[in-house]
Amino acid sequence: MKFNVVCRKLYNYVRHDLKEIAFPSSLPDPPHIKKRGILSWKERFLVLKEASRLYGASWVRDIGPELRPHEYRKKAESEEDKPNGEKGAPNEREPSTLEDLAVAAKGGMESLRPALQRVYMTRASAYRDALRSFIEGYQEGIHQVMEKKEDHKSQGADTPKGSN
Repeated sequence: MKFNVVCRKLYNYVRHDLKEIAFPSSLPDPPHIKKRGILSWKERFLVLKEASRLYGASWVRDIGPELRPHEYRKKAESEEDKPNGEKGAPNEREPSTLEDLAVAAKGGMESLRPALQRVYMTRASAYRDALRSFIEGYQEGIHQVMEKKEDHKSQGADTPKGSN
């Protein structure tokens, strides 16, 4: 009788627990995650084709309209929607931070220092603004919680204890 119990427990250990120890199962997905359907062979081919095209395009420094036609089409449509007076010439745009740093790096350390200071100052102001808005939101949340507690206390004081 005891031999059967030991054999059954050993069998269950090997069947369930040892399998989980050797090959642990991953955690289940969170409930808000929706599983994708299985792609057909044609859809897989189209995904592979688009991914390989974008991978090849990533090696090119300037990705032009022939590689990303959808994005350039959207830009062209948005420029057509504007009146003629609002269209800006492409040369009038402000240089990006990276372009600014590249030009400053070519000029040497004397010109690079002010450019880096501008970058750090803009980052610092962005962090400061984000922290300020977080603190304001946090304080608003604390005030709301305190108001709810005060309302709950005042409602509890208004109702008699025996009438619950």
